Formats: sequence, structure tokens, C-alpha cells
Amino acid sequence: MDYLFSKKVISSDDYDRLRQVPTSSDRCRDLLSLLYLSSHPQVFIYLRLALLNEYPGLVDEIDEKVPSLTSQLQQLQLDHSSDGELLSLIYI
Repeated sequence: MDYLFSKKVISSDDYDRLRQVPTSSDRCRDLLSLLYLSSHPQVFIYLRLALLNEYPGLVDEIDEKVPSLTSQLQQLQLDHSSDGELLSLIYI
């Protein structure tokens, strides 16, 4: 949540509301519902990055199930390899 908030994927109101949810499973469910409805153009990329450090196995599973998206992210990485910020965002 903190990472997604820092990247402006979720608003401060959403962040505060999610912090009030008492159980982590309910908070996770609410966060995923919020992200599903999000119009942020990079919501999936930021979610993947947020999960990468603590849940690399989950990220690997996502990458296996969504190979076309992973392939698109890798192509973006090649197309924009001179842009250091974008490169770090889509590093796979």
C-alpha cells in the first residue's frame, strides 16, 4: 500500500480508508478491488513492483500466467533502455 500510495496509484483518501480495515486479508481484498477499478495507466506495473521484493514467487507465477503482458513489458524495456527511470520500472 505504501509503495502504491507513493506512486500516486491510490489516493490519500483510499490509503487512509484501507489503513482502517482491521484484517490484512480484508485490506488486501479491498486494495485489489480498488486497483481493479483504477484508471491509472501503470497500475499493474506498480503492483508488480510492489510485490517483487517480498513475494517474488507470486510475481513469477503472474509472469507465467500472463506471458503476453510480460513480453510487452520486456519490449518496453528494450524500446526505452536509454530512459533510466522507465528501465527501473519495468525491469523483469
